[in-house]
Amino acid sequence: METTALKKTYKEQIVPALQKQFGYKSIMQVPKIEKIVLNQGLGDAVADKKIIENAINEMTAITGQKAVPTLSKKDISNFRVRKKMPIGVRVTLRGERMYEFLERLIRVSLPRIRDFKGIESKLDGRGNYTLGIREQIIFPEINIESVSKINGMNITIVTTAATDEEGFALLKEFGLPFKK
Repeated sequence: METTALKKTYKEQIVPALQKQFGYKSIMQVPKIEKIVLNQGLGDAVADKKIIENAINEMTAITGQKAVPTLSKKDISNFRVRKKMPIGVRVTLRGERMYEFLERLIRVSLPRIRDFKGIESKLDGRGNYTLGIREQIIFPEINIESVSKINGMNITIVTTAATDEEGFALLKEFGLPFKK
């Protein structure tokens, strides 16, 4: 299997740069991206089962990997939710698909956002980053005519970085367009 340009860049440029910046003695200490998780909460799916099917198809088209429905853990009568009811969709990407998706996200999808000025630079305290997207139509794989409802999604990038500083440096090296 061929390696993506982003993975090659990671091995050839990002690892030495981070090693120099943080003074790592071994390349095994350099943080890396472990996985990317895409998650879509669909509260409207309680009333309409087709919403989940559409979301699974869209998420599968975006990532190239089959999406799975997330099920509710308990009954909540105010929201008309029963236990084990599908209320969202998620995909976990690792390896080649993860790098491929990240490259498309950085180079194609994020620049398509209207009035785009960069993404927030707040990490979770353990070097992981979550990005909220308001519209799934920023992805070129989605055909705008076939979209019945615009849904947002969360994209979580899980890294092996120990601190936010290391995680931020890693993601910045990958080319994520953070606000200044």
